[in-house]
Amino acid sequence: MSDEWGPEVEDRVGVAAFDFDGTLIWGDSFTTFLIGLRGWPRFVGTFALSLTRVFVGHRFRLDRDTSKADLVARLLAGHPAERMARHAEEFGDRLADRVRPGMRSRIEWHRAQGHRLLLVSASPEVYLVPLGRHLGFDAVLATRLEIGPDQRLTGRLDGANCRGPEKEIRVRAWLDDHLAGRPVELWAYGDSPGDREMLAMADHPRLLTRRDHFRTRRDHFRTRWYRPRRRPGEGTQGRARARAFPRATSGGSRNLRR
Repeated sequence: MSDEWGPEVEDRVGVAAFDFDGTLIWGDSFTTFLIGLRGWPRFVGTFALSLTRVFVGHRFRLDRDTSKADLVARLLAGHPAERMARHAEEFGDRLADRVRPGMRSRIEWHRAQGHRLLLVSASPEVYLVPLGRHLGFDAVLATRLEIGPDQRLTGRLDGANCRGPEKEIRVRAWLDDHLAGRPVELWAYGDSPGDREMLAMADHPRLLTRRDHFRTRRDHFRTRWYRPRRRPGEGTQGRARARAFPRATSGGSRNLRR
C-alpha cells in the first residue's frame, strides 16, 4: 500500500508522529489554555513581566524554553492540580474541533494502514492526553507540569520541555519501549524548527509551510524540499537517509489505547 506521501513497506511497523500546534491545528493552544485557566488580566500582566525578564536576562535574546519555564512558574505555581485537570479535560475535548481537515484525513489514512499514532508536542500533556484519546492516538509525548505533595502545581516542568532534541529523545524512547527489535517505518509531521530533530529521524518527514495554514482541501498540502541533516548511523533503521522529498501538490509517554 502506498500513497503520494510515500510508500509503505509491509514488513515494517508503520509509525506516524505528529506535532500539534501549527501542524494539527492552526496557531497556538497553550496561550488559550492559560487564559481560560487564569483569566485575561492575570495572563497579560504575567506574560509581559516574564517576557521582559527573560529577554533582558539573556542579553536581548529570546530563549523559548526559559521563557516558557518562567511563565509557568509565575502563572501556575500554587494552583490546585485538580482544578487544572478539570479545565484541561474540557479544553482537550474542545481542541478536537480545531484539527485541520487535511491533517485529520492524514490521521485517518495512517489509522487505516494500521500505523501507530504518536502526538509529540511542547504543549502540556495534561490537555493533550484527552485530545489524543478523542482522536485515537496510541500515545502522547508532551511536556509535563510538576505537581507537589500538596496536590498543587509547583510552577516547574516535570522533565524537559518537549521541543527540539527532546522530541527525538521521547520518540526513540517510545519506539524502544514498545517496538524494540522490530523494524520501523516512521512518518513525521511538523511545521517549525522545534520539529527539526524529529523530522530528521523520520523515513518520511513532512515539513508544512505557512501556505498550508490557509489550505483546507482534504489531503492538499504543499511540503518543503527537506533534506535532513544526519550523522552517520542515525535514523530509525540505524543508517543515514539524507534525501530530498519533493513537493506534493495533491492529495515518559502516556498510552491511550486500551
